[in-house]
Amino acid sequence: MVKDTRQRIVESAMELFWLKGYGSTSIADILSRSQVNSGSLYHFFPGKQDLLIAVLEAYRDGIGPMLVEPAWSGVDDPVERIFALLGTYRRALIETDCTYGCPIGSLALELHEPDEPVRLLLAVNFRAWVAAVEGCLRMAAERFRHGTDLHALAELALNVMEGGVMQSRTFRDVGHFDRAVAQLRAHIDAISVRERAA
Repeated sequence: MVKDTRQRIVESAMELFWLKGYGSTSIADILSRSQVNSGSLYHFFPGKQDLLIAVLEAYRDGIGPMLVEPAWSGVDDPVERIFALLGTYRRALIETDCTYGCPIGSLALELHEPDEPVRLLLAVNFRAWVAAVEGCLRMAAERFRHGTDLHALAELALNVMEGGVMQSRTFRDVGHFDRAVAQLRAHIDAISVRERAA
């Protein structure tokens, strides 16, 4: 029961921080969404930032099972896995009429001067995303020109995703995301030394 209560609080906070933003989410909002009393919440999380840290830890721990593994299910080609991952963000944009924002990206933009533990966890989440994409690129390393910086290419994929999501959300037009992803694919094709696997 203790674990269930804590998990319910964290999951409620995740939803609310994504929907409303961290600053606009009150403790009362979290209590209402999680259906727990204030004593239970403060038992686990003495302050709101403690809850934010738990949310960021949940995203960090869930990047594989919640994001990467579902995106890659049934996709064998490592380069196509990158575009399958990007496709999950496109679907989220379509399903929300382009109101979707990457949860980590949104928090990073909102928290202009985050405390160090928060900043470090934001960075850990971004690094985990980049590492997943870099792993795909390394599996396909023989396709790229000698000396290609695969880590930088994975960072570019993250920047394409975050920028494409942000602009699509701003303009309410998924075309901004699609054009960014198309440019990434064109760049990957341009630095490839042979045709991608079918």
